[in-house]
Amino acid sequence: MALTSRERANKTPLEIVPSHSADVILPRQPTKTPLASQTVIVIGSSTGGTEALRALLTTLPANMPPILIAQHMPEMFTHSFAQRLDSLCRLRVKEAEDNERLQPGTVYIAPGHSHLLIKSAPTIGYSTSLNNGPAVNRHRPSVDVLFRSAANLVGKNSIGVILTGMGRDGANGMLEMRQAGAWNIAQDEASCVVFGMPKEAIAVGATHEVLALGSIAQRLVTLAHQRQPSV
Repeated sequence: MALTSRERANKTPLEIVPSHSADVILPRQPTKTPLASQTVIVIGSSTGGTEALRALLTTLPANMPPILIAQHMPEMFTHSFAQRLDSLCRLRVKEAEDNERLQPGTVYIAPGHSHLLIKSAPTIGYSTSLNNGPAVNRHRPSVDVLFRSAANLVGKNSIGVILTGMGRDGANGMLEMRQAGAWNIAQDEASCVVFGMPKEAIAVGATHEVLALGSIAQRLVTLAHQRQPSV
């Protein structure tokens, strides 16, 4: 007897999307010495992250090191999200483009269609790189990819922040940053919408501090000042 359409659908196996690691985008290749003296802040967030980022970035002064952000968000929203933040912040906020020199006082939001990475830019320090390769931890942009690129190139001159979000994207990359000498902060459970990503980063030993959202901005200001290269 012929199967009905519903019966055929029930017999069709569900397609499982593979959960790739950051290895599919770039290898783990930490350098013993950062390729430039510039401090770089990298931030990862997901569920609840849009409001957490607004609260954090609007509190920061204009004279911060470059800040790169991987927020899990569809590509049709990242440009308008960056524009909204730019209208509210003392920092310049923009959707990242490929091959932009990292400038102080500027925040680069990963576009929803690509991973955001840091790359070496000879004579000028660092620049952005966009990669539309496979999703990592089922996300593109992936926090792990951004954090690994910071671990590989910026090392001890980088500062990592992991904010509210579901899942574990960013935990491994943040651990790699810590191993490379970075200083890392996780948002605490009480101020998170979803205490998933920070919890996983804490669990693997990737973080130095766990702070309420309202305390992170001032800590970043202090850390950025402490890490300014000596003249």
